[in-house]
Amino acid sequence: MPDDDLVRAAKAGDPDAWRELYRAHAGRLVVWLSTRGQSDGIAGAEDVAADAWVVAAEKMHSFEGSADEFAGWIFGIARKISSTRHRTVVRRATYATDVVDDSWMDPVPAPQEAVAGDAWVRAQLAQLPPRERDVVGCIDGLGLDVAGTARALGISAVAVRVARHRGLRKLRAAAGIQAPPDPALTADPS
Repeated sequence: MPDDDLVRAAKAGDPDAWRELYRAHAGRLVVWLSTRGQSDGIAGAEDVAADAWVVAAEKMHSFEGSADEFAGWIFGIARKISSTRHRTVVRRATYATDVVDDSWMDPVPAPQEAVAGDAWVRAQLAQLPPRERDVVGCIDGLGLDVAGTARALGISAVAVRVARHRGLRKLRAAAGIQAPPDPALTADPS
């Protein structure tokens, strides 16, 4: 697949192209990482996201695709970094305890504001198995497509569709909402 103009410019080192890719994906990436439960809240999610951007910059030469496909790629990098950090913490039984005074930095809009919903939605999503929660979060919360979600989570597109179907079914049941009838099943066979 050929690269689109934005990706070609980013590969060439154009700072405006990098800025555009960052604006398009950075906020969603931090929100998604903070909901995965493997990082130390927003601060940990921001650290993982920052490391993902560094890795992306180092490996951009090997990426092929569009700016939309870049989302799946950067989310996949972040997922791997987050999982590695989580395994390290569990293995070493260490936890981030240092509080960093970053009050001198310009305030960044809080990622939680980007996530629509309230405590109930978050609680219901937390009830889902991790794969279903990640898939529903990527597609319905962050707006990734099936291919981008598959790439971000390291699973097949079929597994993404199945996990989304199951997750949404469980969320509808929790909310007391019946699924809309499937037109293929309700069609008159005559």
